[in-house]
Amino acid sequence: MITLKILFWAMLLIVFYTYIGYGILLYLIIRLKRILAGTPRKVATPGDDELPTMTLMICAYNEEDVVAEKMANTLAIDYPRDKFRIMWVTDGSNDRTNELLKAYPEVDVVFSPERKGKTAALKHGLQELQTRYVAFTDANTMINPGAMKEIARLFMDPTIGCVSGEKRVAARKEGEMAAEGEGLYWRYESTLKKWDSELYSAMGAAGELYAIDPTLVHEVPDSALLDDFMMSMFIVKDGKRIAYTPDAYAQEYGSANMFEESKRKRRIAAGGLQSIWWLRSLLNPFHQPLVTFQYISHRVLRWSITPIAMVILLVINVLLTALNAGLFFNIALALQIIFYLTAFLGWQLSRRGAKNKLLYTAYYFVFMNLNVFRGMAYLCKHNNSGAWEKAKRS
Repeated sequence: MITLKILFWAMLLIVFYTYIGYGILLYLIIRLKRILAGTPRKVATPGDDELPTMTLMICAYNEEDVVAEKMANTLAIDYPRDKFRIMWVTDGSNDRTNELLKAYPEVDVVFSPERKGKTAALKHGLQELQTRYVAFTDANTMINPGAMKEIARLFMDPTIGCVSGEKRVAARKEGEMAAEGEGLYWRYESTLKKWDSELYSAMGAAGELYAIDPTLVHEVPDSALLDDFMMSMFIVKDGKRIAYTPDAYAQEYGSANMFEESKRKRRIAAGGLQSIWWLRSLLNPFHQPLVTFQYISHRVLRWSITPIAMVILLVINVLLTALNAGLFFNIALALQIIFYLTAFLGWQLSRRGAKNKLLYTAYYFVFMNLNVFRGMAYLCKHNNSGAWEKAKRS
């Protein structure tokens, strides 16, 4: 029974630390850092004559439905036109995307007739790059007008090799559960990224909006499922930092429904596991101890150990209760059962289109962790293909 109790506390500690404890610890460290070193001052945005040249690269596959909206948004970006290039990399598109882009002479279109996946498309685009920096975004995300100047400002720090913007998720109408659940998750995730960046470096960039110094680009395998994460973390591995800023943001609509959201989460989970293996040198605390601490705490645990720990925790709690281990374990099991029943009710309500924030939050939490297991299965059978499976948006 002692062994079961040790396992119970170990699993509970892992789950608590991953989703709550790391955020608390990070907040306390940041507060202490501000007391000792002071709040960092914001560097002024350089004048137009001092701004570096920048390319906004949009990798796309069959995006004819959003070309007009995306181009209207892109042309509204506040950046000197003689220093700003727009590049669309169309990977195997066989709809009207290329044809529609002909209406925009300011756009450089890089077309690959064979669909090889987003990572291959990024590499193709980088070969045609002619500017000092490059920012990446998705065709279905809309960027705020000041994003590129904010990114350029952060690149003035020579320790920065990558800048990650903020992802914002919107619902087209009230009550869209997939969009609202994703938005809640990203608000929490954005807070952690901001604190990670202030401590040392954000742990990866999201593909909706990020920029890199192309001289630091590593060769990312074409089969990479999280090309944005891999490309940005290779930069951290080389000793540069990822700066995170909410002042450069990309907004997109959430997934159309939970089935579409599950496809995204499954792929992200699979890509996370893939990345852990490719970036395994970051697990060595003797090389970059602070990076190892942040990387394991924010990424590795979520994508590998913690979902398994949740299952083990429940099983061990049942065994301890059956063995009459004590009142505490009876209460712990009751709380776990209540939590999972709450998640089940949230799932049932979401299927009917009903809304309850408390029930849905529990459901979305369980949903994310279940998709880690689906990601494991997906990784085993995705056949080294980097071609992305688009999730339908609301």
